Amino acid sequence: MTDTPEEIEIAIIGAGPAGLMAAETLIDQGHKPVLFDAMPTPARKFLMAGKSGLNLSHNEPIENFITRYGKHTKEIEPAVHDFPPSAVQAWADGLGAHTFVGSSGRIFPKAMKASPLLRAWLQRIFEGGVTLNTLHKWTGWDTEGCLTFCTREQKLRIKAKATILALGGTSWPKLGSDGTWQSFLTKHGLKIAPFSPSNCGFLVDWSPYFKDRFAGEPIKGALLSAGKTQTKGDFVISQYGVEGSAIYSLSAPLRDFITINGSATLTIDLTPDRTHEQITKLLSKPRGKKSFATHLKRTLGLTGVKANILRECLPSKAFESPETLASGIKSLPIKLTAPRPIEEAISVAGGLSFNELDEHLMIKSMPGVFAAGEMLDWEAPTGGYLLTACLAQGRQAAIGVDAFLKHN
Repeated sequence: MTDTPEEIEIAIIGAGPAGLMAAETLIDQGHKPVLFDAMPTPARKFLMAGKSGLNLSHNEPIENFITRYGKHTKEIEPAVHDFPPSAVQAWADGLGAHTFVGSSGRIFPKAMKASPLLRAWLQRIFEGGVTLNTLHKWTGWDTEGCLTFCTREQKLRIKAKATILALGGTSWPKLGSDGTWQSFLTKHGLKIAPFSPSNCGFLVDWSPYFKDRFAGEPIKGALLSAGKTQTKGDFVISQYGVEGSAIYSLSAPLRDFITINGSATLTIDLTPDRTHEQITKLLSKPRGKKSFATHLKRTLGLTGVKANILRECLPSKAFESPETLASGIKSLPIKLTAPRPIEEAISVAGGLSFNELDEHLMIKSMPGVFAAGEMLDWEAPTGGYLLTACLAQGRQAAIGVDAFLKHN
């Protein structure tokens, strides 16, 4: 390890969305921060998330948007109010990644991919004087308070006037967010809520026939309920259970219920556009010599996976009368036994407690050290909410750094 530390003004550790936005914001304030990342290239999870269409944000009233952060709305609100979805859209447009609003209200770049936006973003940052050091694994602080890094060739010591930690959570660890930073912060007595999967699939004990026959099949236009929380959308049957956007939007209450009770019941309305009475009346029509499967198809349009999941999840007595079967169709119970592993989750819950931070995201007990992004204790559903908050918090921390340096 080098004996004399290199002195810099601002270190940003983690070159994901929060770290890159922090760097860009600091450039605009006249600084030239130094970025450090453990991976060979920056923003790997950002690129992976954009492969199927980069969902930047969501076009809805800010009053509705901010509620998507659940119990941590209060902590997220200041950053998102200062950098709302409209600002995210203008920012992307300014990089040449022109955006559009889809029918669902989600905001995407017209190219749909993350790579063109990232290239333009990095060019702007580098032209502003930011230095990016890749393959620099952060290993904490030494006894003199210097940041320590490990590279392939050597160990380094960096003395920074201010530091922004933007190290991510623990989902998709192969892309860089492995959570090793937790031990460095707990050594300083900081409280970190355990990480758990968010926006994830769940395990269901399907019969061998059902999972072999229908794994990969989507169930579209259903109404899903987890307790009092509901969402309408699509999900997919998998070999292990269920996954897909509608499942992800309910992952927080489902996960929490499993943690407390050992399992959770996901309730599905397969025909949300029909009432129980309408379904009962249709099922009561004489079917003559037609098979039950044909009767379901002709009366309700239920075929394939929708028809078979009834047999999978309902007891045989539910088929004894139109009324009981209608109840099953409107309120189909699926028992979930566990979330998928955190390594497979789109995002995480848990992280560094907001109680450790001031209103500028500076760690109260460590003046000059700020934290932002997924490493903090909050979560959000898919739909652009996660990325918007990461960008907004990167900006919030950068503004905090600028104010800190002006007064110290």
